[in-house]
Amino acid sequence: MGIREVSTDQQAAAWRDKRVTVAGLGVSGIPAARVLHGLGAVVTVVNDGDDERSRAQAAELEAEGITVRLGDGATLPEGTELIVTAPGWRPDKPLFTAAAEAGVEIWGDVELAWRLRGPKAAPWLAVTGTNGKTTTVRMLASILEAAGLRTAAVGNIGVSLLDAVLGEETYDVLAVELSSYQLHWAPSLRAHSAAVLNLAPDHLDWHGSMEAYAADKGRIYEGNSVACVYNAADPATEHLVREADVEEGCRAIGFTLGTPGPSQLGVVEGILVDRAFVENRQKQAQELAEVSDVRPPAPHNIANALAAAALARAFGVEPKAVRDGLRAFRPDAHRIEHVEDVDGVAYVDDSKATNTHAAQASLAAYEPLVWIAGGLAKGATFDDLVRASAPRLRGVVLMGADRALIREALARHAPEVPVVDLDRTDTGAMSAAVQEAARLARPGDTVLLAPACASMDMFTNYNKRGEAFADAVRALAATGRA
Repeated sequence: MGIREVSTDQQAAAWRDKRVTVAGLGVSGIPAARVLHGLGAVVTVVNDGDDERSRAQAAELEAEGITVRLGDGATLPEGTELIVTAPGWRPDKPLFTAAAEAGVEIWGDVELAWRLRGPKAAPWLAVTGTNGKTTTVRMLASILEAAGLRTAAVGNIGVSLLDAVLGEETYDVLAVELSSYQLHWAPSLRAHSAAVLNLAPDHLDWHGSMEAYAADKGRIYEGNSVACVYNAADPATEHLVREADVEEGCRAIGFTLGTPGPSQLGVVEGILVDRAFVENRQKQAQELAEVSDVRPPAPHNIANALAAAALARAFGVEPKAVRDGLRAFRPDAHRIEHVEDVDGVAYVDDSKATNTHAAQASLAAYEPLVWIAGGLAKGATFDDLVRASAPRLRGVVLMGADRALIREALARHAPEVPVVDLDRTDTGAMSAAVQEAARLARPGDTVLLAPACASMDMFTNYNKRGEAFADAVRALAATGRA
């Protein structure tokens, strides 16, 4: 999308000749550098890497008059008055230590977008959580569109918030996905309403502790004006609401897979209902949609739908639009995606389940099942996941660098479950995993790829891992049809 003119007289005065360092090239750093340069700032981009791709990106920026320093992201450029960082840069980077010592403020690209939005900017409905963020934000955008609102799903899902805020298109409301990294660097963000879907240990190497991780997630509630949406099954999310400093009149709204109480959304006899945004929430409930309107209707996806509905209702969306939006929504690839049935066995791709919390939610949706798991554990432990899932398991196929950690947890908590340990990382490994899973499965079972691990030991990303699984399943089906 095009970028509209942002250099108003007031903005020009604030940014002209301001010396800003942008930390990191990439999907957030490059747009930030260009926007700041357009505002009249003196921009220097620093980047740890000095590879061919970085040099090509640097050449483009330098041709526009932006200074780029490759191979040195640790030294604070002389005269820096502000740092705008890519969200993935850790807080303990030497660059940020030097900035703190010099009294230089640090913003992320989300903070920059928030500060640059115009006086008539669209309000933000924001979502974070360990798992389910992207699905929930896309559900929310579908509901808002069904209500006739001009909206977009933006943030940590590939669309730059800077593009959304400064683009030529105008919006009534934005559905915003925010990671813990982005929230860490966004101190002044104030959403209309926000949701924390769940909290489980993740990215602790970046944040330093579970407490710090949770605190950064909780920043999404700061200054909310209408609703703080939390997961009634996850007390940690409600605790974050209680700790938040919100505007007078802002309400705590829970969502639950059970029967909702007042100020909650929940499920009654297969119906998604609202007891929060109705006139008499003590005695009345409003039907929003049926469970069958949510695809796929796995428990954690129903929870995502309830969270999206709560944010939409907080914005004044009518019940019919909630139903229509959920019916229209189609999940992204590699998120509990049914690939094909082969010989009476369903094959499901949830390659996006890259941590134990996501994998447990996925495993809970199927029974009995053959589980394909493994990859890079990122410091995770698997005892709780295996203990909770053991009764559902027909068998397990393990692959990847840290598969031994899962194998040991299985030996402790599910010793009777057959386990195939694939000691290979070549391009045929996924095909072998699918063949072994097919051998273990029986008609009526599900073979589920829910790795509970990152993919980078064997695949470029979780998408490539999911594609390899789907290709292997289709090859298996073709063999059966031959």
